[in-house]
Amino acid sequence: MADLTYIDLFAGAGGLSEGFIKEGFNPVAHVEMDANASCTLRTRLAFHHLIAKRKDHIYHSYLKKEISRTELWKHLPEQKLNSVINAEISDITISDIFKSIDVQLGTKKKVDLIIGGPPCQAYSLVGRSRDPHRMRGDKRNFLFRYYGQFLNRYKPEYFVFENVLGLLTAGNSLYLKQMLKLFEELGYSVAPPTVLNAEEYGVLQKRRRVILIGKRSKGKFEFPMPEKIENTWKTKRDLFFDLPKLRPGEELHVAGYKKPINEYLQKSGIRNGIDFVTQHITRDHNARDLEIYELAIEKWLKEKTRLKYTEIPGRLQTHKNKGVFLDRYKVVDPDGHSHTVVAHIAKDGHYYIYPDLNQVRSISVREAARLQSFPDDFYFEGGRSAAFKQIGNAVPPMMGQAIAKGLMIMLR
Repeated sequence: MADLTYIDLFAGAGGLSEGFIKEGFNPVAHVEMDANASCTLRTRLAFHHLIAKRKDHIYHSYLKKEISRTELWKHLPEQKLNSVINAEISDITISDIFKSIDVQLGTKKKVDLIIGGPPCQAYSLVGRSRDPHRMRGDKRNFLFRYYGQFLNRYKPEYFVFENVLGLLTAGNSLYLKQMLKLFEELGYSVAPPTVLNAEEYGVLQKRRRVILIGKRSKGKFEFPMPEKIENTWKTKRDLFFDLPKLRPGEELHVAGYKKPINEYLQKSGIRNGIDFVTQHITRDHNARDLEIYELAIEKWLKEKTRLKYTEIPGRLQTHKNKGVFLDRYKVVDPDGHSHTVVAHIAKDGHYYIYPDLNQVRSISVREAARLQSFPDDFYFEGGRSAAFKQIGNAVPPMMGQAIAKGLMIMLR
């Protein structure tokens, strides 16, 4: 059977896509508005292309900074390079995006699958709490209508629409109802919205997402529930243990591992063959933050409780409002799984403090990527802040792969 193809909309850095590629799906196009994330997608396509050609040494040369990105991309066929469409999906751009995808499809004008989900800020509970208008006038509330236009044009057998838990309640569930109605009008039967927890698929992070899966048919069908994995691994012991120690502000762009591979890193594919790690870089912190981090780490390691802002010595407090956001400082749980990694990690590291008094700092780019289950050879373009943002916005590849397995069985 020919390769099963898909289009990834609002693709981000490609976490969901990475999972589908690992299950044998072939991407026709990725559509992403962020320039850095688009570059990350192209670099990852170069990785997959070179692996298939048994020329992975070229990709490794790029990771080691022996060749430039321009030189790396020269090894990627122009059609594949152009399959990453860096554009915001809007009334103005959608026609040109269709044309670009049609060029990728050639004579085959149909794809098997469309995946992806619009930016989540408009549906997220945090986003609504911070906005005085509760995000009611935010145009991102209605990006699903563009998703519908892609379904109408390419008529895939299935689609996968993912988003945050807030989608279930945003606008008193108005947007979800409108989505389901639109998808039904386009000829899709949608399985009941299902909440998946990344922890149940091997990810060492508490992360829940709403998944809508639609099938092009009138009859009802059951959600292809992914097979769950027993996940007793621990963040510090199993995920972070082999990475070099870091000081605040230290940047190890290329570094060797400090310990041999373990069961988790092997089974998850996070360490997947190379003998070095990249982007193990962390932000610098001022003396005040480091003192607070140390207090937060001590409290977590001794009591398994979070340091409240009101418990910080007065000389270290800078905010007068002590009635809200008391949990400004969070330590990653070393003996369990991390709390959810979000894009705000690009702003500061207060919510993601490394759980060790010998390394008082926030987590590194590579540690954040590992919490999301990205393999160590996955390179994020655009610098530290851009990398953190891409990682925080991503679907964990291991979770994406679990979804892809179920769909692969149905499609074949």
